[in-house]
Amino acid sequence: MTNIPSLKDQVSAEEWQLRCDLAACYRLVALYGWSDLVFTHISAKLPDSVTGGEHQFLINPYGLMFDEITASSLVKVDMQCNKLHDTPFPVNPAGFVIHSAVHEARPDVGCVLHTHTRAGVAVSAQKCGVLPISQQSTFVLASLGYHGYEGVAFREDEKPRLQADMGKNNFLMLRNHGLLTAGPTIADAFLAMYTFESTCQIQIGAQAGGEVVSVNPKIVSGVAEAMRVQTGGLGGAFVWPSLIRKAERSSPGYDV
Repeated sequence: MTNIPSLKDQVSAEEWQLRCDLAACYRLVALYGWSDLVFTHISAKLPDSVTGGEHQFLINPYGLMFDEITASSLVKVDMQCNKLHDTPFPVNPAGFVIHSAVHEARPDVGCVLHTHTRAGVAVSAQKCGVLPISQQSTFVLASLGYHGYEGVAFREDEKPRLQADMGKNNFLMLRNHGLLTAGPTIADAFLAMYTFESTCQIQIGAQAGGEVVSVNPKIVSGVAEAMRVQTGGLGGAFVWPSLIRKAERSSPGYDV
């Protein structure tokens, strides 16, 4: 992947920073074992100051593994996933349907992260959904929606139902499918997914070990305030610099 021409001098400083953060996010998803070959996506919305108010997004070049993605290989697209610049890389319009649905309904969302991890799909297939059995789960339950499975998500007519199920939540469990998080920044969406994925791994592990103990409902109901006090509402800025250092150590070359 060393032959990709750099876009650093062809885009604004704001877009370049977003490209570097998103490429780092893809590398981190691979490092944490959340990728599914090339079959999921992370989208980031370009700020209005860059686009003049048009809806434009960065998304992965379809066909590259997540640990191959760089800032310059990311593809800029519009709301219909049409490419907005010359690039040799294809994009996956079908994969963008879920992302465009969230971005369309939620102007506060800057990043949408979707995974197909084993633990995430396992819990999504459980009738009970997320159980209040860990500290991590209480953060998720404070802002969680569920969306029923309708087959591979490539039909436009599914979008209104997905938007209704997402509502104002930042976590969405796609039944029989996987996990989705949304946040105002890439850092926020990543930290939310770390918490969501940990919740699912803990739940599957706890269920395998026997009878589980639930968290007191009063504690669950008060967790939104605890989130605000502890991390600024599960704010990714709190941990993102250390994650960037991890990406630089373990998966260098994303920021070219």
